[in-house]
Amino acid sequence: MTNPTVLSVHAPGRVNLIGEHTDYTGGLAFPMAIDRGTTLTATRHGSDLVLTSDDAPGRVEVTLPFEGDPSSLEPQWASFIAAVAAELGSTEGLEGHLRSDIPAGAGLSSSAALMCVIGLALGFEGSPLELAQHARRAEHAATGVPTGIMDQYCIAAAVAGHATLIDCAELSIEQVPVPDEIDIAVRFIAHRTLRGSSYSDRVDECARATSEVGPLRAATLDLVNAITDPIARKRARHVVSENQRVRDFADALRRADYPALGRLLRAGHASLRDDFDTSTPQMDAAVDELNATDGVFGARMTGGGFGGCVVAICEPGALQDAWIVTPSAGARVLPPGD
Repeated sequence: MTNPTVLSVHAPGRVNLIGEHTDYTGGLAFPMAIDRGTTLTATRHGSDLVLTSDDAPGRVEVTLPFEGDPSSLEPQWASFIAAVAAELGSTEGLEGHLRSDIPAGAGLSSSAALMCVIGLALGFEGSPLELAQHARRAEHAATGVPTGIMDQYCIAAAVAGHATLIDCAELSIEQVPVPDEIDIAVRFIAHRTLRGSSYSDRVDECARATSEVGPLRAATLDLVNAITDPIARKRARHVVSENQRVRDFADALRRADYPALGRLLRAGHASLRDDFDTSTPQMDAAVDELNATDGVFGARMTGGGFGGCVVAICEPGALQDAWIVTPSAGARVLPPGD
């Protein structure tokens, strides 16, 4: 009898440099995969998914094919596993163990990394975009939160040494080199979860704006200022101005104009705070502290909001009490022995 093959799969987390709450409106986003991630070591056999984790409680046991409601499963992280299996129509099981150094609830896409890992472990062999689309639909089924495709697409398609400029309308990407002469620093501030948050409200508010002026990707600030619903007008103003900040940020990064990057980060945070209402006093205080630190070009909150992490671009060594993250490769099956 032959021994079952041991399979190892890794997916990175991501930090969104700029372009927040733009993906579900068909806008632009500029995330970067990081050198923190989730790794699954498993063997394929049988018709059950059996998983444990260093970082999450309980034991997941899912019989395939899964045809139920993934959101009802316990422990809660089982919902992500079952949703991916259902989305892919998987019938071959596996048994394995997960390790991750992406803090859950930090806004660094631990859930998207988990689902990309599971998809590859279950044998998915399509393109990075197809993996991202499957993972996004699975997340909707698992959580009910109508997220965009930024997290999954970045994690599936990332290239080491680059950030990923995503056009969420055309579903096209450009890999932009990240210079070694800056630090990208991430500081965890407060745990949060998008499930049960006001994230879905923001999606609905953007949809109300769209119903008045058409796709926000093509809207101008003059059009936005004519929106009659004051809340929808604020949300649309953030999205339209944020899309332009993404364009300007990518251009400044290509030119190595680091003061310009900092100004754009600060403006992006102000927009999330004032027009999108996804920041908190604790996040604002952390951003203000970073922006006042010598060697920091600029900082903002990152991720869906209501807590999580802040990101700063700074001179090397300027911050000692933060994670200095490097741009890393996307989700992949690891060679034997890695």
